[in-house]
Amino acid sequence: MKDIAIYTLTSSLHDEAAVGGVTREFLSSLGIEYSFKGSDFSEYGRHDLDLIFVRTGGSEGIILPMIPELRARSKAPFYLLTSGKSNSLAASLEILSYLRQNGMKGEVLHGSPEYISGRISLLERVGAARRKLDGRKLGVVGKPSDWLIASQANYAAVKAASGIELLDIPLQRVNEICSTLPEQKDEELLSKAPTQGIKDSISDALKIYEALKAIISDNELSGLTIRCFDLLTSMRNTGCVALAKLNSEGFVGCCEGDVPTMLSMAVSRAVTGVSGFQANPSRIDPQTGELLFAHCTIPFEMVESYELDTHFESGIGVGVRGWMKNGDVTIFKVSGDLKRHFAAEGRLVRSQAEANLCRTQQVIMLDDPSQAKYFLTDPIGNHHVIIPGHCRAELDALMESLQG
Repeated sequence: MKDIAIYTLTSSLHDEAAVGGVTREFLSSLGIEYSFKGSDFSEYGRHDLDLIFVRTGGSEGIILPMIPELRARSKAPFYLLTSGKSNSLAASLEILSYLRQNGMKGEVLHGSPEYISGRISLLERVGAARRKLDGRKLGVVGKPSDWLIASQANYAAVKAASGIELLDIPLQRVNEICSTLPEQKDEELLSKAPTQGIKDSISDALKIYEALKAIISDNELSGLTIRCFDLLTSMRNTGCVALAKLNSEGFVGCCEGDVPTMLSMAVSRAVTGVSGFQANPSRIDPQTGELLFAHCTIPFEMVESYELDTHFESGIGVGVRGWMKNGDVTIFKVSGDLKRHFAAEGRLVRSQAEANLCRTQQVIMLDDPSQAKYFLTDPIGNHHVIIPGHCRAELDALMESLQG
C-alpha cells in the first residue's frame, strides 16, 4: 500500500463543482493509490509522500501563512502537483519561486500522466527511505583510522539533514566484552577455512562479532563502524567476519571507523533494503570505465559462495573472499556532511582472487565510462559501496532531498 497523501489549494474565486470534476478526472488519470485530504493539512508530514495539489490560480496567498508550520512538520521538499488547468501551473511556479527565494526546496510535478505518476512513485520510495533514516542511531566504535584523512563526518549536519544520530563508543568496550566470552564455534565457518591457522582464529573473530552485537543492543543502534585495524594488536584478529555477519542480519557494519562510508551503507540500505559491499578502488581504466574494487569482507547475504583467508595487509586473523553473482550494480558514496554524493551504475563482470590485493575482488564496468574520471579528479574518499542492482535514480533523488 502506497503511503501518499494529497492536499489541495483552491482559490475561492473558482467554482468548486467545476474544480472538483477536474480534480477527479486528473487524479484518476494518474493511476496511483493515495489518501485524499483536501484542504485539511493537519496530517501533513506524516506520510511517505505529501503532495500539494495546486488546483487553481490565485491560491498562492492561501499557502503563504501555512509554509512555516508545514516546514516544521516535514524536512522533505514541497511537492506541488498541477493539472495544467485553471492556471494551476502558473500558481505552482509562483509558489516554487517563493520557496526557493526563502531557502526551501520544492518541485512542480507537471507533464503527461505517465511522467507524473512515475515521478510520484519514485518520490514515494524516497520518502519511505527518509522516514527509515530519521531517528536512527549509528555507532562510531573508536576513531576513524589514521589514514582516513578525508573521511571525517559533521555529526550536527548529518543529524539536521537526515535525522541520523552518530554516537561515539570507545573501542576498549569491544576488548572488554570479548574478554568475558567463552570460546566460539561455527561449523560452517570452519568448513570454509583452508588452514589450521585460520580455523584457530575463528573463535576470536566470532567473539568480535558477539561484542559488536552487544554494543548494538546496548546502544539501540542500527549499525556501526569500527576502527578495526587496532584489533590486530589487541586480539591478533580483525572485524571482517563480524561485519559480514552483521550486514547479513540487517545491520550496517563498516570497517576502519569510516563514517561517510557507514552513512553511505545506511542510505543505500534504506533505499534498497539490501546490504552493500564496502570496498576501495584498486585499479581504474579511465578509457574503458573498468574498475577493480577490493576489500577483506563482504556481507554473506551478497555472495553465491565464499571462503576464508587471512586479513590481507597483516596476514593474520580471518578475512572473507566472496563471489557475488555477476550483473547490474550501483556504486555509491556520500560525504561526511551529506552535502555531496556520487552514484554510478555498471555491471559486475567477474570476481577474482589475486594474491596481492584484499580478499574480495570485483571487476566492474561502468555503463558510462566517463564517470571513471570522478575517481581520478574529485573522489569522496577511497571507500565506496557496491550495491546489487541499478538504483541510481532513487539514490540521486533521496540525496537531493536530504541536501535541501
